Amino acid sequence: MTFDVAGGRVTGFVGPNGAGKSTTMRMMVGLTRPDSGEVRYHGVQYADLKWPARTVGCVLDAHVPSGRTALNHLRATAAISRVRAGRAEHVVAEVGLETAAHQRAGKFSLGMRQCLALAAALLRDFHILLLDEPSNGLDPDGIRWLRNYLSDFAARGGTVFVSSHLISELSTFASDLVVIGGGRLLAAESVQVITGRHDVAVIVETPQPVERVALLTAHGFVVEAAADRLVVRGTTRAVVSQIAFDSGIRLLELTETSRSLEDSLLDMTRSTAEFASN
Repeated sequence: MTFDVAGGRVTGFVGPNGAGKSTTMRMMVGLTRPDSGEVRYHGVQYADLKWPARTVGCVLDAHVPSGRTALNHLRATAAISRVRAGRAEHVVAEVGLETAAHQRAGKFSLGMRQCLALAAALLRDFHILLLDEPSNGLDPDGIRWLRNYLSDFAARGGTVFVSSHLISELSTFASDLVVIGGGRLLAAESVQVITGRHDVAVIVETPQPVERVALLTAHGFVVEAAADRLVVRGTTRAVVSQIAFDSGIRLLELTETSRSLEDSLLDMTRSTAEFASN
């Protein structure tokens, strides 16, 4: 699969469980070797970057040493990364862990460990941020902080590539989406394009369903039978009503509904889902 991630924008990375999101992100920073292909940052492969840790900040899991306090972990990470020591105190407060700065990470909740992992990434003055499920375990305030931080980072010209299962949350701040399924690229487009493709559906109830399906199909619409109703994609209630009127077909109900980004993505990835509920 081939795709570009634009600077100054938040790009969401989505797909069903087992699609290959985490594996792909590990390949992007040299933790997993791909069978073929390459990842380039401004035209340079990750291994060839002069200062990779200062170019790409990444959080691929929430693992932190359980025996260290939050602040000591950040100080140690800062020293390894050649970051000024005072930066640790700043970021521990920035992610909301100031009151737990001297507690051992082994006693942290999942959300607190996630915040500490994020804080370690924020120590560096990087240009690109890769996050794998960063909102996992965060409370509502933490999710809002993360959303605002990523949006501000992108607004300052940074590049954000973030995977998430929280599609409704992702849709509030992501500009673009890379969608994969079964290890294949399904889409690499803006959120607006993906939702706009099948943004509106019209639900039709009629005593003449067979004739109605044939008529709408002839007009180029995608029609799905749902019990005693028809679902028409990619059109509006006014258009369907006019077609019915012109053709003398009786309608009992005509309802227009907007489709969410989550619905669009579920439709796109359903056939590739390795683990799906009934």
